[in-house]
Amino acid sequence: MKIVVLKERSSEESRVAAVPETVKKLAGAGHTLVIEPGAGLVAGFPDAAYEEAGAQISDKELGNADLVMGVRRPPAEVLSQVKEGAGVIGLLEPHSIKDSLGDFNARKLLALSMEYTPRITRAQSMDALSSQSNLAGYRAVIEGAALYGRAMPMMMTAAGTVAPAKVFVMGAGVAGLQAIATARRLGAIVTATDVRPAAKEQVASLGGKFIAVEDEEFKAAETAGGYAKQMSEEYQKKQAELTASHIAKQDIVITTALIPGRPAPTLISEEMVANMKPGAVIVDMAVAMGGNCPLSKPDEVVDVNGVKVAGFSNLPARLAADSSSLLAKNLVSFLPLITGENGEFAPNFDDEIVAAMTLTRDGETVHATLKEG
Repeated sequence: MKIVVLKERSSEESRVAAVPETVKKLAGAGHTLVIEPGAGLVAGFPDAAYEEAGAQISDKELGNADLVMGVRRPPAEVLSQVKEGAGVIGLLEPHSIKDSLGDFNARKLLALSMEYTPRITRAQSMDALSSQSNLAGYRAVIEGAALYGRAMPMMMTAAGTVAPAKVFVMGAGVAGLQAIATARRLGAIVTATDVRPAAKEQVASLGGKFIAVEDEEFKAAETAGGYAKQMSEEYQKKQAELTASHIAKQDIVITTALIPGRPAPTLISEEMVANMKPGAVIVDMAVAMGGNCPLSKPDEVVDVNGVKVAGFSNLPARLAADSSSLLAKNLVSFLPLITGENGEFAPNFDDEIVAAMTLTRDGETVHATLKEG
């Protein structure tokens, strides 16, 4: 199979879909790897490192690729160069892809979205959302600590004692749990909330204190896939009342709440921000989907009467080397499902993982969520 690894076209994306380590593994399995010039440079992987691992460096092989690997959805001008019937895989942003489906179908491309990797045991090593969210949760705390004007841990000095920072993590999924762990390692007092009952024990295991309205709706607030459900307005109101007074006492608040296919829920109102103390920091990890705070703006730090509201739309890209390495390994784990016995491009559409990730095939949109409406 000939695999072409794209150089990301967006200046805001510093990750790359293959690293020298994974190139060496794929080349050793008999695949031909072509890396577009400079694809890994921003992430710290020069072209020479890819060549040493067994790849070719060229920007003229898209038309010969069996599989095109990228981080984000390729633009139309790239897809138009890919040969008919080839595969395109990456974080294709399926919830905003409808306007691009025609570009995939015009070339009869097999579009495989890593976001739709099913949350089953067999697919854990392929779960790019989890690998990237893990690093994003870590980085959110680092960014919050950098914006916070004080130290994170308690410090007892001859001049006096520095109180530990209070960190509140809203949403205890993969990103939130890593944020909790990171904040604890930095010495902060950590509290957290989530609508999923299973999160309570997970938060406690990391040394955090769990805060939530634990009513009957809360006890049933998790999908079979492990995601948070959309909560009722009544529950959101009760939860908001519980957290409003808590947020006013916090130094750093990190919000992580996302619901697949829907705008991010509002967790922190303007009134809550107004009641926070000057110097406090909010890191809105959901800003790319509308944000958990209406005051956050993508890739900006907004000062609201001394409270810093930071919206980072692509936190994994701020750890480009590690994020790229994990994403590349996710892709390597998935590759056997679309590889034939002789190493050729031969997707197994009977496999539940391949089926779940397929958006378009043979000129048609096949994913159920994209055919609706």
